[in-house]
Amino acid sequence: MSKLVKKGLYAITPNIAETDLLLQKVEQALQGGIVLLQYRDKISHREETLLRAKAIHQLCLRYNVPLIINDDPELALASQAEGVHLGQSDGSIQRARELLGKNALIGATCHHKLSLAISAEQQGADYVAFGRFFNSSTKPGAPLATLKTLADAKAALSIPVVAIGGIHHGNAKPLVNNGANYLAVVEHVFGADNIAENCQRFATLF
Repeated sequence: MSKLVKKGLYAITPNIAETDLLLQKVEQALQGGIVLLQYRDKISHREETLLRAKAIHQLCLRYNVPLIINDDPELALASQAEGVHLGQSDGSIQRARELLGKNALIGATCHHKLSLAISAEQQGADYVAFGRFFNSSTKPGAPLATLKTLADAKAALSIPVVAIGGIHHGNAKPLVNNGANYLAVVEHVFGADNIAENCQRFATLF
């Protein structure tokens, strides 16, 4: 039984240098009904990411939304986040599990390869993420994941599936219809004028 119960919008933080602004935007997304939040930060130094992760976690606790840390099991442990998301080069799922314990949420990036997802599930991942589905400025390069990727994954896996990459209101519905439990979105959440309202629009897809 997965520890992830709800389907919905999985917001991923953009690189924002100013911490107050980041927290403000995160809180608006939480108000908009996101069901998961990933803290991804490619610009801050180590001490700052820990302070930010802890502050974001306090907000997430208030809204009862699990916080997932991108790429960094140690940061997840230090900030008491609910879990970690691992890319293919971020170390093993088993090691993250040993560090974070049996209740931690561990996600794995599987690009467009079902074989990676099956292997991640066998290693104990709680969810897998496929993408890019569409062109994305966060992850440049050709979109390789397709609706068939999702359908095949749903048939082969018993853990939830996340779709990521260039997702916006205009292209999201087919992903949900073909089995995406979560839509992971960066730009089209945090770049919106009204973040909360924008998140609510995504939530209605589920």
